[in-house]
Amino acid sequence: MKKLIIIALACFAGTSLMAQKENEKNESKKTERMEHKMSMKKDCVMMKEGKMMVMKDGKTMAMTSDMTMSNGAIVMADGSVKMKDGTTKMIKNGDCMYMDGKMKMGHTTKHKRMKHHTKTK
Repeated sequence: MKKLIIIALACFAGTSLMAQKENEKNESKKTERMEHKMSMKKDCVMMKEGKMMVMKDGKTMAMTSDMTMSNGAIVMADGSVKMKDGTTKMIKNGDCMYMDGKMKMGHTTKHKRMKHHTKTK
């Protein structure tokens, strides 16, 4: 009977250790995914003083060729963007498009939009 209890405890301890290792693997995968997403968020193309610029790994340089974002949008060197559905947009001064294709409007653009949407009595 004692042997049976000892074997049961050994099995329980073994499965607990395996589960803990599995959790550690999942946590490290989550951390890797988060780091990848964060690095993608830092990299972007933006319109600055009328010129398209590329920010990659913290370095900013002039955009010399078209770029395809991960969502299928194509950003041209003149600032026009052709979305995957075929629609086109123009990046304005201060706007930024991340490598995943999401746009971040520049400060001046937000201010103009907020001013435009204010209600008057």
